Formats: sequence, structure tokens, C-alpha cells
Amino acid sequence: MAAFDLGSCLDCLHATPPATDHRPVVGLTGNFSDIDVTLRAVYHQQIVAAGGVPVLIPPVTEPRVIVDTLDRIDALVFTGGGDHNPLWYGEEPIPRLHHINKERDEAELIMARLAFQRQIPMLGICRGIQTLAIALGGKVAQDIQVSVKHDQDADRSEPTHTVQLMDGSVLRDLYQRESIFVNSFHHQAVSDPGSCFWVTAKAVDGTIEAMESQDGKSIIGVQWHPEWLGEDGQPLFRWLVERAREFAQAKELHRQVLTLDSHCDTPMFFPQGIHFERRDTRVLVDLHKMTEGKLDAVTMVAYLPQPKAGERFADKVDYRKINGGEKYADGISPKAYADLIFDEIERVTSAYPDHVGIARTPAELYANKRRGRKSVMLGIENGLALEGSLSNIAHFARRGIVYITLCHNGDNDICDSARGEKTHRGLSDFGTRVVKEMNRQGIMVDLSHASEESFFDAMRVSELPIVCSHSNCKSLCDVPRNLSDEQLRALAKSGGVAQTTLYHGFLRQNGTATIEDAVAHLEHAVQVMGIEHVGLGTDFDGDGGVSGFADASEAINFTIRLLRKRYSERDIALIWGGNWLRVMEQVQNKRNQQPR
Repeated sequence: MAAFDLGSCLDCLHATPPATDHRPVVGLTGNFSDIDVTLRAVYHQQIVAAGGVPVLIPPVTEPRVIVDTLDRIDALVFTGGGDHNPLWYGEEPIPRLHHINKERDEAELIMARLAFQRQIPMLGICRGIQTLAIALGGKVAQDIQVSVKHDQDADRSEPTHTVQLMDGSVLRDLYQRESIFVNSFHHQAVSDPGSCFWVTAKAVDGTIEAMESQDGKSIIGVQWHPEWLGEDGQPLFRWLVERAREFAQAKELHRQVLTLDSHCDTPMFFPQGIHFERRDTRVLVDLHKMTEGKLDAVTMVAYLPQPKAGERFADKVDYRKINGGEKYADGISPKAYADLIFDEIERVTSAYPDHVGIARTPAELYANKRRGRKSVMLGIENGLALEGSLSNIAHFARRGIVYITLCHNGDNDICDSARGEKTHRGLSDFGTRVVKEMNRQGIMVDLSHASEESFFDAMRVSELPIVCSHSNCKSLCDVPRNLSDEQLRALAKSGGVAQTTLYHGFLRQNGTATIEDAVAHLEHAVQVMGIEHVGLGTDFDGDGGVSGFADASEAINFTIRLLRKRYSERDIALIWGGNWLRVMEQVQNKRNQQPR
């Protein structure tokens, strides 16, 4: 290249076709130096070498600016620097504390918490690992008193002590060694990683040198400075950029396709006065969590518990604390309770028309997505709501109910439950008429919770595909509630769908279920049924939720797992709602063809 020749500088860019793959954008937090925001050049150099695009993020404390920044990056590095004010984690400062800055603390702690909620890949370095710990419930030792020298005098690029890498850690996998040599420039360290992290590296004196996410999220914090270690530091930056690349791909997928959760029980919490517009800790689905997880739509069901013999339905639901419930002083019927729930859903959503709307058809779902609104669909869990009358099916169809789960945990007048007493040995005579009328009224027949006999009876009676809105595979977890391979094949043959659920007891019988178990059930269903007959129904707020996919904010983690399994974009679009909407449209078209 000729000196000071702009054309020569641009030749490498313009001599080939334009790039079609965009490098992921990695944000780097800046440090205060007098009145300037600064960053050591080695940070951005390592990001560039790893294949990322570095962007400096100044310490701005305005939450809206932080949110908008996070929406535009694919990964985040919390860089080194001075001490945190210990008041952030409930301690008074000791004499050896130095170089604190409230603005930087506040900006980075807010950013860490919000990035964590958005599943953004993160790398914390030195002060950065401490930022992650403090932001997410851990603590920092203000001045470590140990035997190893942790504030070296040697050149910053020279390793001066070892750290031991824990089995099963990402770090162990990256470096393929039990221990590595690191540099060290600190007098503080994480003393308690909190519940979100586990310790994955220690110095020989016991100082915590690294931590990683407990839930398999793409988050690592290290106490040393890999940015100064050249190629020896690159594994961490390559890991971060690769995680950023898959996160960017997942985000783009969620932007393009409609993502739908076919089953949640959030209305069960209405008596507690939940705030759907806020990030409410009492529920797993709200507007903030849906936005964070980039989830477009959810079906909220009116769940009706099945009374046992001698029990009153009204005594099993907390209807008096729901808006409008006070008028049922003497008790409430199943139908009235379902209507009360739907009234409340409509009230809650209508209060925020710019953010959310009721959707009754696939067209309305897509219209809401184009407008940037979340969608709530309506469903019924337990046909008890029909109260033995076919006319109530038409009533709920007019209300926009998209499916009715024929039963729950216990037989009703429609059919036997998977956990029932075989009252009818399948569908009752009334249940047969219910299935036919649901076909006619354009409401999907949901066989989750139904016994095998009820399932196959409904398959024979229904002229349209049926669904299982939240059901797993009996081959992987042998409980009555799950579907056998025979059921899965029959469902696929009829054009129906089975939606993998996150209820831990349906994922595995022993140990703790994780997102990997959910993926395993989905993959088994794909093997048996084909990719056109599967989806996701979380059962959030009905005891659904597992490590790695604990609430709606973590929905994008499921997409990332599918990308790692090499599912195509088309396949992921089908899983996330395409298959469900195909059945929904087919069923609703039947209603539209009926003579008026």
C-alpha cells in the first residue's frame, strides 16, 4: 500500500464482492481517566483478532440508553479498572480500598443485570468478574490476604502464577489443561460468586480466579488479564466471539420468524395482583421477560382444577381477588370462572395497546409482530368449563379461544385423564359430541393430560388435526402424562403437533431437569414424527421452567441450542410456531367454511 493513499487502503474492501456475513459486535466497557473515558488498546485488538467488531461503551447510567445499547450488541466485555464501592454489596469500606467511581459502578452493574436477563454473552476481566458477581448477588473481598503475589511487578504480558481449572468447566475445555499460567494485577477478588455462578478456577492459595454460569449461559469471569497474554489469551476471546456470533444469528431468527409458546398458566397468578407490564418476580411471563427473550406470542390458559367427588369447584379457585370476582359472592361456576379470567386478560392487555394485543388468528399474530406488539392468545385447560353444554363451545369460540384441553388431572364428563380412574374408558358420548362441535366451531382439540384411550378415541372422532399443547415423550420419561411413540406417530399421521413442555417431572424422573433435557425430548419427537409436527409449550407459571430456560426471558436460549444442533432456519421457524399455526389455521378455516 502506498503511504497516505486512501484508495489503496480501500482496495482490499472493494476488490471483492461485498461481505455477506457480518462480524458480531462486542461492546467493551470504558474506564474513567480524569475527565476522559479510556480503554487499553489490547482489549479491542484481541476482539479484532478473534473475529469480532469492538465498540467502546461509556459509563452512562441512564437505563434507557443502556437498554438500547444492549439491543445493538452481540456480546459484552466488562474490563478492568479500579475498585467497586463495597456499599453496593452491603459492606463498609476498609482502609485499603481505593479508586472507586460511582458512575462507572452504577452503569456497569445495571448493564450486567440487564445483559444477564437478555442472555447476552459476557466476559468479565479482573474488575469485570467482580462486576458480574456484585450485579448478580455475589460478594467481593475488599483486600485479599493470601500467600500468592496477585499484584505483579513483572511486565503485563508475563504470566507469574498458575490457576487450576475445574473439571466440566468451559475454561477446561478451551485450554485442555488442568492448570494454566496467568498474569495478575489485583488486590481484590470474588469471595462469593452467588447463586448464578460456580467457581471454575482457583489459585493455589484458594483465591477465586474464574467463575461461569450455573445454567450453561455464555458467561465467564476471570480475575487475570487475558488481553495482555497475546495468543495465550485468545481462547477466551475466540470463545466470546463465537458465542456472540450464534447469539446474533438467534436474534436475527427471532426478528424474522414468529416465536410462539403454546401454553402458560400465568392467569393463575391474577389473584396476587401481578403486573404484566412490569418485570414481576412472581411470574415467569410478562412483557419485560417476553421482550428480553424475544418471544412474540404466548397462549394464556384459563386453568380449571378438576374437583374430586364431594368438592366444590368454587372452593378450588381464588376468584374473589380477581377484578369482577366480587360479584360471585355465593360461588362461581367453571364457565363463569373461565370468562372472568378472559375478561382480566383482555383488561390487562387493553391497558397497553402499544405493547401487546389479543390475537385470535394467525393473521392477527403476524399483524401484531409487524407492529412491534406482543400477542396473547386465549385457551382453556380442562373442558370442565363447558359445564356439559355444547352451546358453550360456540360461546368460547366467539371469545376467541384457540384451543380447549379436554381434561386435566382427573376424569371429567368429556373423557378420562392420564391420571384418572378410567371412568369412560376413553371419550364419553358427550366427549364425542364435544370433539365434533369443536371441529365445527374452529377450536383446536388439545389432548394434553388425556389418557391414551381418550387420545385415540379423539383421533378417530376428529375430522381435523389435534394438538398436544404441552406434552413430552414417554420413551425418555415414562410417566402417564407423556406421549408414547405410538401416539406421536398417530398424531403426525393426522397432521397434528406435539409441543415439548418444560415441566421437570415430564422431562426426567431422576435428577434435575435442564434445557438439555427439553431439547432431547424435542429431538426424540422429531425423530418419531418429523420436523413438521413439533413445537414448544412451556407450561410457565404452571410449574414449568428448567435450568437454562427458567422463564420467558430465556426463550432465545432454546434457539441457540437448536442452532448448536445444526437445525436449519426453516426447521427452527417450524418449531417456534410454524407447525402450530398451520394446524390452527386449518382448524379455523373449517369454521369459516360453515354456512352462516
